[in-house]
Amino acid sequence: MAKNSKSSAGSWIVRNLIGGVVFVALVVGAASIFLSIRTRHGKEVTVPDLSGLSVSDARHIATSAGLRIVVTDSVYMRRMPRGAVVSQLPRAAAAVKPGRKISLTVNSQVPKKVTMPNLIHVSLRQAMAELSSKGLVLGKLNYVSDIATNNVLRQLVRGTDVQPGKEIYSGTTVDLVLGLNGSDAMTYVPKLNGYKYLSAVDALHDNSLNVSALIFDKSVKTYSDSLAATVYSQRPAPTGYPTVMGTGVTLYLTLDADKSAE
Repeated sequence: MAKNSKSSAGSWIVRNLIGGVVFVALVVGAASIFLSIRTRHGKEVTVPDLSGLSVSDARHIATSAGLRIVVTDSVYMRRMPRGAVVSQLPRAAAAVKPGRKISLTVNSQVPKKVTMPNLIHVSLRQAMAELSSKGLVLGKLNYVSDIATNNVLRQLVRGTDVQPGKEIYSGTTVDLVLGLNGSDAMTYVPKLNGYKYLSAVDALHDNSLNVSALIFDKSVKTYSDSLAATVYSQRPAPTGYPTVMGTGVTLYLTLDADKSAE
């Protein structure tokens, strides 16, 4: 009898141990599945190009891609439709997690004044972010010999130095004078086929390059068309060989999707 009692007790302990292990495994598995669903682990989506679109159209496209939009700022651009998207963060083609919020800057009804930021001695990348946050447009990158490559030395509006804190209209184009160290003076021309006008310009600036010219074909008739047009050719082409920073690139753009896909 005592033997049977011990055997029963042993079986009960074993059953409970097995049950405990199974329970823990189920809890861990459920938690893993829950976290995977919550974070969409390993999944990314490509940010669509929303430039030139109305906020409602931008919201529709972003929602279809599993993203959200929020209008965080406005600038004034005379030739652009009111309420159209001027810029976005993260930028088009960036890889982000589903559900990510895309911040939009839209064209306002009337011009507003902003204060010129102090870009002196900051990097080109920081300067680009500062200008974008103020609703200002990055113009030409002028390189001069200096110990630090892409260090901002001067900030110009229409060829004249503009002091930090000065009030200027949003949408104003700001040119930069940047340092260029001979040992760190090379970059690469990116492949821009299929990029929209504004995104292509951003991509060139990201690579420390300038826009030599924008050449639109006969399909582009208005400024709104130009914002929707995509690159179908460029000179120089992306060869994979390094080129000097500040080099100009000519972009050829069209509204013909088949042409830009060639």
